[in-house]
Amino acid sequence: MLLGLVLIAIAAASWGTTGATMTLLSREAAVSPLLVGWSRLAIAAPLLVLAAAGVGRFGARHPSLRPWPSLADLPLCAALGLAMAAYQVCYFRAVTLVGVAPAALLAICSAPLLIAVLAALFLGERLTPLVRLSLGMAVAGTALLVVGPRGFGEIAGHFGLGALLALGAGVSYAVYAVGAKGLLARVTPLAVAAITFALAALFLAPALLGETAPTRALAAGWPLLLYLGIGPTAVAYVMFTAGLGRVPATAAGIVALLEPLTATTLGLLVFGERLGPVGIAGAALLLAALALLTAARR
Repeated sequence: MLLGLVLIAIAAASWGTTGATMTLLSREAAVSPLLVGWSRLAIAAPLLVLAAAGVGRFGARHPSLRPWPSLADLPLCAALGLAMAAYQVCYFRAVTLVGVAPAALLAICSAPLLIAVLAALFLGERLTPLVRLSLGMAVAGTALLVVGPRGFGEIAGHFGLGALLALGAGVSYAVYAVGAKGLLARVTPLAVAAITFALAALFLAPALLGETAPTRALAAGWPLLLYLGIGPTAVAYVMFTAGLGRVPATAAGIVALLEPLTATTLGLLVFGERLGPVGIAGAALLLAALALLTAARR
């Protein structure tokens, strides 16, 4: 169990560095959020395909799971690819507008709570009193975090748009998670990720035609782009999947809190962001709501 917790902790902490990487790419190499999102998917997809093929060939096979989606699964995979593409664009753009810490808190903390709502609406899962309480705490925390140090007068500007995009990223991931639930009951997780990431990169590719000098931006930011595609995406997903098989789901959910905590710490300490007393209270409410939801899902 200890190995599983370590694997999940490393994966979650590395996910928490994606917003900081976007900030560095924007500042140092002028790489757009769209190009960063596409590069992340395009680099990670072939690595995940190789990992899924290796597990299917040499790993222990689960008797009830297929190694790859069938042709009948392709429409659902395409929908999941669209959701994953939307997540990349919304999240990385939000980081450039509101900063690493607020974007991570709004997107990452809202996603599990939105998953609970969508699961109740479309999968028939029941919203228990604890889940309802965590949703209420999350709504209050989001409102406080958005107000933060800026006050109500500045919410209508770039910060307001960034907050909406961060929440849009949470919605996109929630749609992905709920939509993938049935597929993951019959196909291995690595294969689902490999196919949907590849499709997401394919869907984003035409939008790159509107980019100004994408080749120059890729050449300037390639070390960080490689890190983003390999470390916090392909390798982290493999580690997280391996860790899930060794620990209870509740423990995995609690350890995964390292993702927003890592992102928030980097935003505050490395990039000099500030949430203000109101924003800090909102962040605490969001993290508490996420921890309460994890406990309620046992």
